[in-house]
Amino acid sequence: MEQHKRRTVRRRIFAIAAGGAALGLGAAATLAAWTDTEWVFGGDGTGGPGVGTSTFAVQQNTDAPAFDEAAWTDEPDNPGGEMVFTADGILGTELSPGVSVYSSMALRTTSTSIAGSVELQAATPAAGITTTDPDGLLFAALDVRVATSATPFACDASAFTGGATVIADGALASTGGSVSQDLLEESGSVQYYCFEVTLPDPIPVAGGVGPAEYMGRTVAPAWEFVATS
Repeated sequence: MEQHKRRTVRRRIFAIAAGGAALGLGAAATLAAWTDTEWVFGGDGTGGPGVGTSTFAVQQNTDAPAFDEAAWTDEPDNPGGEMVFTADGILGTELSPGVSVYSSMALRTTSTSIAGSVELQAATPAAGITTTDPDGLLFAALDVRVATSATPFACDASAFTGGATVIADGALASTGGSVSQDLLEESGSVQYYCFEVTLPDPIPVAGGVGPAEYMGRTVAPAWEFVATS
């Protein structure tokens, strides 16, 4: 009889323990169902994307001397925009020893661009332009000077003795800019350039070639401005 009572009590204890375990599982499952999340994103303040890359682009204007607003263009490939060289009624194709001809152009950033700088490289033959200069004699003989300023100035011999900065002075085929020029963001500044091309007197003849060999030749030098933001 006593043994039967002990077995009955033991079964009740096991049932209570099992019930408590079941209650514990039920409570845990209920708590786990109560969750919450919060999200944020990088926007522009109006619901659009707010993270991206800036734009850096430079444009040129060869519409000298007016530099009309409609004449700004993007010319990233050789030969680029066309400069026409003249001086006191002399065309660029009418050079004689000691004569110089001039042409000007301007650079700025685009209206959506960040700020940057530009540096003039040495001239190279213009791509796709037919010339008459066997063995490159005339191209090698010519000299170049380049002056620049952040304000407009006359593009003639006076450009190289006035307030403009001379950034190139030497042989056409090997002389680039000695310093870079800064351009403000969003077309905030314009940099003006004056190019002078000269046939020296005397002509620095090469390989025993006489001066007469330089007559009737044509070249088309192209200059690159390397722009960096």
